[in-house]
Amino acid sequence: MSPRNMSFLRRAGVTAAAAGALVAAPVAVIPAVAAPDGSGVVINEVYARGGSANQPFTHKFVELYNPTDAPVNLAGLSLQYRAATASGSSNNTVPLSGTIAAGGHFLVSGGSNGGVGEAVPEVDLVAGALNPSGTTGTVALVRAASAVTLPTGNVAGNAQIVDLIGYGTSNTFEGAVAATTGTNATPLSWSRTAFADTDNNAADFTMGAPTPQGSGSDGDDETVEATIAEIQGTGAASPLVGRTVVTRGVVTAAYPTGNFDGVYLQTPGTGADLTGHDASDGIFVFSGDLAQQAEVGQYLEVTGEVSEFGTLTEITADEWAVLDEPADPVVPAAIALPATDAGREVFEGMLVAPQGEYTVTDTFDTNRFGSVGLAAGTEPLVQPSETANPVTDRAAFDAVAAGNAARAVTLDDGSSWDYTNFNQPYHQTPIPYLSLENPVRVGAAVTFTDPVILDYRFQWNFQPTTQVTGTNGAAPATFENTREAAPEQVGGDIQLAFFNVLNYFTTTGDEVAGCRYFSDRVGDPVTVRDRCDPRGAAEDEDLERQQAKIVAAINALDAEVVALAEIENSFIFTGSRDTALSHLVDALNADAGAGTWAYVPSPANVPAAEDIIRNAFIYKTKRVAPVGQSQILVGDAAFANAREPLAQAFRALNPGGQPKGPEFVVIANHFKSKGSGVGPGNDVDEGQGLSNADRVKQAEALVAFAAQYRATPVFLVGDFNSYTEEDPLVVLGDAGYTNIGQTRTEEDTYSFDGLVGSLDHVFANQAATKLVTGADIWNINAGESVGLEYSRHNYNVTNLYDASPFRSSDHDPVIVGLDVLPGKAPDHAWEKGGKG
Repeated sequence: MSPRNMSFLRRAGVTAAAAGALVAAPVAVIPAVAAPDGSGVVINEVYARGGSANQPFTHKFVELYNPTDAPVNLAGLSLQYRAATASGSSNNTVPLSGTIAAGGHFLVSGGSNGGVGEAVPEVDLVAGALNPSGTTGTVALVRAASAVTLPTGNVAGNAQIVDLIGYGTSNTFEGAVAATTGTNATPLSWSRTAFADTDNNAADFTMGAPTPQGSGSDGDDETVEATIAEIQGTGAASPLVGRTVVTRGVVTAAYPTGNFDGVYLQTPGTGADLTGHDASDGIFVFSGDLAQQAEVGQYLEVTGEVSEFGTLTEITADEWAVLDEPADPVVPAAIALPATDAGREVFEGMLVAPQGEYTVTDTFDTNRFGSVGLAAGTEPLVQPSETANPVTDRAAFDAVAAGNAARAVTLDDGSSWDYTNFNQPYHQTPIPYLSLENPVRVGAAVTFTDPVILDYRFQWNFQPTTQVTGTNGAAPATFENTREAAPEQVGGDIQLAFFNVLNYFTTTGDEVAGCRYFSDRVGDPVTVRDRCDPRGAAEDEDLERQQAKIVAAINALDAEVVALAEIENSFIFTGSRDTALSHLVDALNADAGAGTWAYVPSPANVPAAEDIIRNAFIYKTKRVAPVGQSQILVGDAAFANAREPLAQAFRALNPGGQPKGPEFVVIANHFKSKGSGVGPGNDVDEGQGLSNADRVKQAEALVAFAAQYRATPVFLVGDFNSYTEEDPLVVLGDAGYTNIGQTRTEEDTYSFDGLVGSLDHVFANQAATKLVTGADIWNINAGESVGLEYSRHNYNVTNLYDASPFRSSDHDPVIVGLDVLPGKAPDHAWEKGGKG
């Protein structure tokens, strides 16, 4: 067997500096104190501004230098940082390991102030806990692995300190503090001049352009043989970044299409026995030519430079060869999803067989990038403020957020294609995972049918072993079909529902000058983008598609009273507020039968300045009747940036058509959205979205408006743009209203950024709560891919549009059953116990 078939010993002639921590060698004992005579390791550079504006590197770093003629073992030492005016023990402590070659460097990468800059090259040790100030502080190389007490003043000669730099206004230093220039936005570091150590920080350090040097800086013209695990290392970044390596592995995944342009290699025979596993045995090899030629299962030797591409460790292959010798097969690692980045890092690039249950939690990007967000476990990820208030129960709020991070992973498609980039020819390729026959929905169970690669490209992914498209049969998982043709039975004589109809405008964009559009693959406008008042369909054909889905959904709800949001306020287009509303009722009746539906006319007195969308009511004429005129809240400044509440009283009709039972009042609402905020309390998101302060005021105004009906059963319904435990809904709860949907179902109405929660609610006062027999949230919209929406018609060569209720809106409807006719005992057999 040739030397290369052995355990990847380094090539003859590699310098000790190049060997770094990867070879065993006699090591020197570090002197106990800083060594002006050049007999010990020194802090050579401190870069403490990484990631700030204008900075060249994303992360901070501390560079050590060994001026001696023998390698030095760093075990038992640590780098420690203490704030400039602090006393006692250090703020950050990073135990060191590894070896600095004779005349060599050792680079420790630390924390970051932001995302500006390039990755720090040639990092030997990644230590995010090391986070020194960019202007003033103390960094010490200490003979201890744990935090120590650093004295103040001049510490030159201190027996516990190997080397130290105090800079800015630090109270701890050698000789005198090193001067500071500029702020965190000034791209400078403290560098030792010509490796000199005179025990005087002011004399030894000056500020200049950062020049990181790790062990790879010494003899980096040499090629190093290393196993994949050695290349990956045990940290977030490879210890061989910037080095040219030669390694071997079995091809586990290949991507000749999809723009990944590479393959994954894994060390033969790995994956089955994970005892002591602390470094990944798989790695991505970047080469378009290799991707075109390689086949899964081949045994390759590749040579190329190691880099971190968006924190994905990879080799850019300069040369490769197919080996004709046998190699033990790779076994997919049977693992549950690790809960931490560190736990996942040790499997980065490896073939895995995901264990345990997984649930779809995000389908928004499926239509665009061919990816599906997953959550480990049986439930999707949840908005933290759905279950905990971030102000009054911050610990629980943070626990939900942490749990989300621990469970989140993306099922990718093995490509970087953006299917909505219609300038690229690949938009003609059928989208993966999505079809009308096999929908992928939030909340659906996932079954893995093939192993996948665990990798990191913008987020942690399960990557198929080749690109998946809608026709190539390469999908590594299947999805449960959780669609329901109708809402659950909620009991009662009549049913009350709320439905957000997603900017239903009968005034199409082509009727108004100046509109800009979102267009389909051939450039045909589909929906209005901006610069005009209409917000919905671009042309009549688009309105017909939108309307068909809304009509199907509302008629399938089978509710007698439906409150609507996001319907066109037609006044500025036709002189009547009710034009679009009338048009929708006509369409509903065309489907359900003439005279089935009617709408509640606008009140005589309306606000002088209203939004272009409004709230509204429709009802079934043979089942209920309006009592009196509708009433809209007029003149309350709280609704200057939202839709004013609209109230209407109803009574049920008995089979003979006579009003029976109590009146009940329904107030339709649409609070200010979370996406924009102006003014104190509105322009900062502290866990409840922007404009939370305004939504609180709107909730308070609604309570006051509803007070006039306090002797009547009152239902407050609508899109409150507030998750269940947020401040505005706390206002309603404190006023005596019960959240029916969230206490009597276990479902949610909305999905955003991969998290589920409810923005749409039905609240009932005490009298109204006594009428309730059941409730359901019909999950037809929020969990469906936006690709099925009318607004994405012809975005892909696969037709994802049909006239079904599914993705008729982006919010799910809420439906509540009411017993209002006399002589019947309420039926509460539906009760499920709620969310708790």
